[in-house]
Amino acid sequence: MARMSAEERRESVIRAATTEFARGGYHGTSTEAIARRVGVSQPYLFRLFPGKKAIFLAAAERCVEDTIRTFAEASEGLEGEEALHAMGEAYTKVIEERPERLMMQMQMYVAVRAAEEEGDHEFGESVRAGWMRLWDTVHLPLGADAGETTMFMAYGMLINCLTAMGFPPEHRVWEGMYPSARRKARSED
Repeated sequence: MARMSAEERRESVIRAATTEFARGGYHGTSTEAIARRVGVSQPYLFRLFPGKKAIFLAAAERCVEDTIRTFAEASEGLEGEEALHAMGEAYTKVIEERPERLMMQMQMYVAVRAAEEEGDHEFGESVRAGWMRLWDTVHLPLGADAGETTMFMAYGMLINCLTAMGFPPEHRVWEGMYPSARRKARSED
């Protein structure tokens, strides 16, 4: 079995950290849990990242970049309503298949608020910069219309909240969503 390079190990740390932070949040997740999930020692973890905050911000950055890529790929060559529905369907599918990505997003917002209350503005600057890249990614396919972009992002946050709270797809809270943004009921196999 070939040894992993430092970059491959770093990637495995980001994946493990995303899962752990999604479950426990920034303050509720230990670097020990992340190291254990990856199968490395804490000292090795700190050779890859200077500290817990750096690990969290790397996982947050990856989460945003993955979401940006989802929207960009879904809307490629489309615009307006076609782009809106393609991005909505793609995002809904991702958060169904990769719930840790949704929960990491939710934890990112909580971590920003908590950090800024403590006087640490780096979290907020990083997450807000990612949010703006996300905004820009959906803005052009939606006709560079601020109202359409705001509406799309607002629906996205509502989808995040309803999904995070566990509302099943058949619940009445989903009725007002445009069809491409509705969660699909899982088929019985």
